[in-house]
Amino acid sequence: MKPINFQIKNNSCFLFILLSALCFACSSSVNQDKVSKSYSLSKVWVPDNGDGTYKNPVLHSDYSDPDAIRVEDDYYMISSSFNCVPGIPILHSNDLVNWNLVAYVFDKQMPKEYFNVTRNGQGVWAPSIRFHKGKYYIYYGDPDFGIYMTESDKPEGSWSEPVLVKEGKGWIDPCPFWDNDGKAYLVHAWAGSRAGLKSILTLHQMSKDGKRLLDDGVIIFDGHINNSTVEGPKMYQKNGYYYVFAPAGGVSTGWQLALRSKNIWGPYEYKVVLNQGTTNINGPHQGAWVDTKTGEDWFIHFQDMGAYGRIVHLQPMIWKDNWPFIGIDNNNDGIGEPVSSFKKPDVGKSYPLCTPPTSDEFNAHQIGLQWQWHANPLATWGCPSGNLGYLRLNAISFPSNPLNFWYQPNILLQKFPAEEFSISAKFEFHPNFNGDQTGLIIMGEDYSHISVKYKDNELILSQSLCIEASDSSKEEIKELAKLQENIFFLRVDVSDGALCQFSYSKDSVHFTPVGFPFKAKAGRWIGAKAGVFCKGDTLTNNAGYVNIDWFRVGQKSVLRNE
Repeated sequence: MKPINFQIKNNSCFLFILLSALCFACSSSVNQDKVSKSYSLSKVWVPDNGDGTYKNPVLHSDYSDPDAIRVEDDYYMISSSFNCVPGIPILHSNDLVNWNLVAYVFDKQMPKEYFNVTRNGQGVWAPSIRFHKGKYYIYYGDPDFGIYMTESDKPEGSWSEPVLVKEGKGWIDPCPFWDNDGKAYLVHAWAGSRAGLKSILTLHQMSKDGKRLLDDGVIIFDGHINNSTVEGPKMYQKNGYYYVFAPAGGVSTGWQLALRSKNIWGPYEYKVVLNQGTTNINGPHQGAWVDTKTGEDWFIHFQDMGAYGRIVHLQPMIWKDNWPFIGIDNNNDGIGEPVSSFKKPDVGKSYPLCTPPTSDEFNAHQIGLQWQWHANPLATWGCPSGNLGYLRLNAISFPSNPLNFWYQPNILLQKFPAEEFSISAKFEFHPNFNGDQTGLIIMGEDYSHISVKYKDNELILSQSLCIEASDSSKEEIKELAKLQENIFFLRVDVSDGALCQFSYSKDSVHFTPVGFPFKAKAGRWIGAKAGVFCKGDTLTNNAGYVNIDWFRVGQKSVLRNE
């Protein structure tokens, strides 16, 4: 079969860009219209065992630095989103085991001009969520700009534009606290990379509306001696004590502290209440204490799993002598250790199985909530087609094209959903200029993608590899085949240890493994992510494009050469 000619004969670019802008504006809204109502159950990780028990993690995805609250029968969880947009995911559950992704706080990160370009690892660090006098509040630290606050009447609804509560570098991990006497406070940690200091927790008085700090703060805990890198504080009150739950010791190697005092300003005594112990769950810390209507207590925390990100665990919790005890004590040292499975929380009733979305058929007027860009998106990058049933991505070129994908903002990505899984997608590629390229990518500080590039009226299938992309390394490219058709199917199988193998197909049934295995690596403070892209090398008024019919996540395939 002869190669087809991909030159576009219709030059009505203005109408195309206008329609693109309108439909992408719909897709990136984070208002209630975009709230997830139901998704198909994950094919690769369901934490609910269906017999009254659950297995950890309850979220096998990179929901870093989780915080959560209960309001009546509803639990809401948020997590760090760093530079990924839309930002600050909001998850909902009724039983602490079955979670769904329901909304985001914002669709453009502030300051908007700054985050219009890729800022890997910057942005939202360790947010907290609280419910106070009928309103929901979220505080987050941006290590380069300060502490922000946003509020809403409903977590799934619209959130106010973030207010800069405190400007400054290195102010991170804020948590508000409203005392019984109506006074408001804020506790936070410090990022040594910006502030030049760390391992201390600082408490401030705050205005009752939560929009400004009233003083310069007081040190309430110094972790330098035995609890270095103490951070992520969450403040509570029980039985006449003020409690601060805070992790220490580092993300992948640390432990969970509980601090307590009869006076909010201290001094605080402390106790290690959760560590790895004899388990294989490293760094079990940083999270949230929540309760049930039936009187049970639970603790949500993360585990750093490298390329898989910071996955979320649920631990049983009880109180002993006014100290929290989390998990179980396997080695009888008085410190709790995380469980791998346990009886589900008693929330008074049963709820259906639920998991965050992964696959996307692109048949709706919005893309799925699982998708994020690496910077504030532009309407010209792409949009869903609604009833036409595909995602349109445009081969956009930038005035100064980056050397590799580390600073490429228009890549559409989602989190790894399990230790082993398979992703496949259907592409219909319509390039317009040499260098137009589309493909399937596994993104991190090392990354690889299988892609199709238009070159001299031919479609070239290749695999690219970039090691230490953050150091502006160049891609190594291996050409694999020339394609005769512009409709093709790409797949990646991820095995234990985040080992990735790409393949392609002409019919979506018979896949041929191609290229070389690639070991995925985490990004800057986030896990590796998987997704799709379309980009060009030519600045033009008539960009090429790709229509992606579907993106499916399922069980890892058994690959063979066809």
